Amino acid sequence: MWGAQVRADLRVAGVFAGGAHLTGLLAGYGVLVMLVLMARVPAIEHGVGADRLARLHALGGRYVLSLCAAHALLALCGYAAHTGTGLPRAALDLLGYPGLAAATVGTALLAAVGVTSARAVRRRLAHETWRAAHLLTYLGAALAFAHQLAGPDIAGSLLTGWLWALAHATVAVLLLWYRLVVPVRQALRHSLRVIEVRDEGPGVVSVVVQGIGLDQLRAEPGQFFRWRFLGRRLWRTALPFSLSAPVRDDTMRITVKAAGDHTRRMRRLRPGTRVLATGPFGALTAHRRTRRKVLLLAGGVGITPMRALFETLPGGPGDLTLLYRATSAAHLVLREELEAIAARRGAGLHYLLGASGAAFDPLSPQALRDLVPDLAEHDVYLCGPPGMSAAATAALLRAGVPAQRIHAEDFAF
Repeated sequence: MWGAQVRADLRVAGVFAGGAHLTGLLAGYGVLVMLVLMARVPAIEHGVGADRLARLHALGGRYVLSLCAAHALLALCGYAAHTGTGLPRAALDLLGYPGLAAATVGTALLAAVGVTSARAVRRRLAHETWRAAHLLTYLGAALAFAHQLAGPDIAGSLLTGWLWALAHATVAVLLLWYRLVVPVRQALRHSLRVIEVRDEGPGVVSVVVQGIGLDQLRAEPGQFFRWRFLGRRLWRTALPFSLSAPVRDDTMRITVKAAGDHTRRMRRLRPGTRVLATGPFGALTAHRRTRRKVLLLAGGVGITPMRALFETLPGGPGDLTLLYRATSAAHLVLREELEAIAARRGAGLHYLLGASGAAFDPLSPQALRDLVPDLAEHDVYLCGPPGMSAAATAALLRAGVPAQRIHAEDFAF
């Protein structure tokens, strides 16, 4: 669109205007892509993976905000150069253009979302506050839409205007369908309720949920749902937790470590509490497997999807090995289940115990090769805290495992 509308104009005002048009269009495209990434479309979530999707979303957000800032600055400078006025006067004049005041507010809202997403700021915010701030993205995009339609690159062509509106309408339908209609439909169809809460170790509980027709969800081991428990002080937040066992007998189980106020309150959930669960999401499933032999490498409560995969991945004796990293034996979660599965399947099971930073690193390339001599011939499934995952990935690469055979999702939210 920009290429079709741009005119050869080497004057200062023309250069600024051309740059403003281009950055504005790219920012508009970027906002649409960000909204699609937020829509929780199963095909995207399953194909890309939750952690990669989050990284793409974060990178795209910085890209969009940079383009919005460049668009505003170039448009302001171009108008000032064209009219011969100062920047303050040019800014006041521009606010009178159709849709520009709303677009300015929309851009400010997007900037606020960007600020709350910065790592240093997000650490200080409650998860509920951060999620609420993120919803401003929708309002910001809506406020900017009228300004986009009034711009010369789109207003200059009826077909272009219709196509631009159609793109926005398509994204709006995706958002409404997957963020509203699908969760409500799942809640009505499956009628999930808590039936059991049990301690699994220091600060760790398993929550068992029962429903109707859960096989229709087609959830696979290694995947996660976003869970909203309709209990006191819990209903406002939906958090992602992996299944820690395969779906069976119309029950699902998650195993959760107390990492904040919300997860600590889950210990006090009562049987009968209603549950809303959207999903399944995630790509850490058997479909990624390319080799007969598989190594499952878990850290901390990242054992939850690995435990489900350990039970269900096809393989004969010796084909599966699970390495479980934990600070001490007291922090091993689901230990009895893991040992029973290993004995039944003839699978390898090793605990890598010790504090981080100790003299001996159980995740060093040599330590991994000592436990799994033919490590380079394995597919590796990896799940754990971001720091552990990064260290393990680096060690696996140095040990000769090709990057395309390391399948990982960070256990963080």
